[in-house]
Amino acid sequence: MRKEIEICDRCGREVESDAIVKVPERTGRRGRPRTLDLCPQCAATDTASRAPTADSDEGAAPPGQGGGADAAEKASHASHDLPFARELFEAADRLRGSVESAEYKHLVLGLLFLKYISDSFERRRAWLDQATRDPENADYFTEEEDARQAILEDRDEYISENIFWVPEPARFPALLSAASLPDIGERIDRALDTIESDNPEQLRGVLPRIYARAPIQPAKLGELVGTVARIGFGDDPDRARDVLGRTYEYFIREFARKEGHRGGEFYTPASVTQLLVEMLEPFEGRVLDPACGSGGLFVQSAEFVKAHGGRARQIAILGQENNQATWRICRMNLAIHGIANDVKLGDSLLDDKFPGVRADFVMANPPFNMKKWGAASVAKDARWAFGEPPDLNANYAWIQHFIHHLAPDGRAGVVMANGSLTSNMRSDGDTRRRIVEADLVDCVVALPGQLFFTTSIPVCLWFIDRNKASDDERDRRGETLFIDSREMGGKLSRTQIELSSEEIGRIARAYHAWRGQSGVGEYADEPGFCRAATLEDIQEAGFALTPGRYVGSAVEAEDPAAFERRMSELIANLREELAESERLAGAVKQALLAVGYEL
Repeated sequence: MRKEIEICDRCGREVESDAIVKVPERTGRRGRPRTLDLCPQCAATDTASRAPTADSDEGAAPPGQGGGADAAEKASHASHDLPFARELFEAADRLRGSVESAEYKHLVLGLLFLKYISDSFERRRAWLDQATRDPENADYFTEEEDARQAILEDRDEYISENIFWVPEPARFPALLSAASLPDIGERIDRALDTIESDNPEQLRGVLPRIYARAPIQPAKLGELVGTVARIGFGDDPDRARDVLGRTYEYFIREFARKEGHRGGEFYTPASVTQLLVEMLEPFEGRVLDPACGSGGLFVQSAEFVKAHGGRARQIAILGQENNQATWRICRMNLAIHGIANDVKLGDSLLDDKFPGVRADFVMANPPFNMKKWGAASVAKDARWAFGEPPDLNANYAWIQHFIHHLAPDGRAGVVMANGSLTSNMRSDGDTRRRIVEADLVDCVVALPGQLFFTTSIPVCLWFIDRNKASDDERDRRGETLFIDSREMGGKLSRTQIELSSEEIGRIARAYHAWRGQSGVGEYADEPGFCRAATLEDIQEAGFALTPGRYVGSAVEAEDPAAFERRMSELIANLREELAESERLAGAVKQALLAVGYEL
C-alpha cells in the first residue's frame, strides 16, 4: 500500500505522512498560534534554534539597539535550511551542456518564477474550490456547478489576494505534460507571453521569452522543466513565498559563482549586503539603489525590517538597472519575495529615471572604475556639485549621484573600489576634498579581499550622512569613523571568503555606538580596528580616506608562553645552522688538504 505524502511547511520537501513532525510555530505577541508540519531535518533544526542561551532575549531588537549579529544571522539563512536547493541546482546545471552559464541562468530563473506563480495560482484555486463547497462559508458556497466554475475562473478572486492570474495553458502542470514534445520551448514562450499580457501592471517587459530560440535541445529543456517541477513550496502562502524566495536567491548566487568575473555584475555577496543593511538600518522610508543588479540589497532591507518587527511595506523600493536581462531577474526576484517596487530600466548616470527623488536611504554596489562612461553627455549636470567627474573613471560620478539623491536627513551606504579613497586622477582629489569639507563622509570601512566574484582585491564601504546632528543620535559634526576589517572573514573556497555574522555584528555595533545610538554601549577607539578622526586629521593626511592610515596597528598582548615557544624554535634553528656551518667548514678543510694546503 502506497504511503500518503505530505509537504514540509519549511523546506518544501515531500515526506511520508508518518515521518512528519508536528511543531508549534513561534509567533509574535499578536500572532495566532498554529502547527507546522515539518520533515525530521527541519524539526531538528527548529528545536535546536529554540534552545535558550544565557543572553537570549524575547522579541526582536529595534534598529540600533543591539541584535546586529542576530539579525544578520537570521538574514543569512538563504539556503542553509533548504537541503533540496543544492540538489536542484546541480541537477539543473547538469542539463545545460555547452550552454554558457550567463545565458542558461535566464532559462532556469524564468522557469522558477513560472513555477512559483503557477503554484500560487493553483493553491488559491484549490482554496476557492473548497470554499464553494463549504455550506458554512456564506461568501462562497454554491450548489450550482456553473456558478462554482465562474468563481474559480474569476480573475478578481486572484488579483485581490496579490496572486498573478495564470490562464490554463500557461499553468505549470500543462507545461510539464508537454515537456517531452519538440515544441516545448515555444509553449513556454507562449505561456510567459500570456501571463505578462494578463498582468501588465506588474509584469510588462519582465518575463523572458527566450526558450524557443535557446541553444538547448528540446529534450534537455523538457528535462529542465521536470527538474523545476520537483520543487514543492508547501500549502502555506507565506512559507511558500519564503522557500521559493530563498531558492531563487540560492540559484542567483550559484550562477554568479559559475560566471566568476561576470557574475559580480548582477550579484553582491550576501555578507556584504548584510553588513551594508545592518549598518544603515533602512527601517522606514524611501530606499533607492541606482545600480540594483538582481535586487539583493532590496531583499536584505525587507528582511531587516521584518527581523526587527516591522513590515516590508514600511519601505518604498526605488531602483534602476542598466542591463535588461538583469533588470528582469531583479523584478522577478522582488515579485517572488512579495516586495512592491518601482525598479526602472536604464543607465543611472546618463539617464537618471528618478531626477526629483530624494531618498531616506541610498544603497548600491555600482560597477567599479568604469572607463569612457559618457561624461561629456552629462557635463555640467546638477549632480556634480563637488566637481566634474572624469571620463577616465566613474567612481566620483557614482558617489556624487548618491549624494544628490539623499533627502536632507538621508544616509547612504555604498560599495566602492579602494581607489576612490586616495585617487587624485584629474579632478578626483579635489572632489573628494570638497565632499570631506562639506562634512558628508560619516564612515569608511575597509573590507578584506576575496569577498567578491569580480575581484580579489579589497574594496571599501562609504557611508554618507546629510545630517550628522539628527535628533536621535549624538552630534558628530566634524568627525568621521574609520573601520579596518581587512583581517576578517573566513574561507568559503580557495578563492573566496565571507564575513561571519559575528564580524558583521562587531562592525555594525562599533558604527552605531560611535553614532550614539541607544542600546549598543559606549564607543571607544580600538587600535587596528576603528578610530574616530577629525576633519583636521583628514586634512593632515591629504584628504586620503584609507582606514589603515587612521586606525594604526592593533596592540598585541604579550604572551609569555608564545615567546618561549618562539625562542625555542629560533634556538633549534640556530643549532641546526651552526652544525651545518661546522660540517661545511670541515669539508672545506678536507678539500684543501687534498691539494696540499692546510688552514
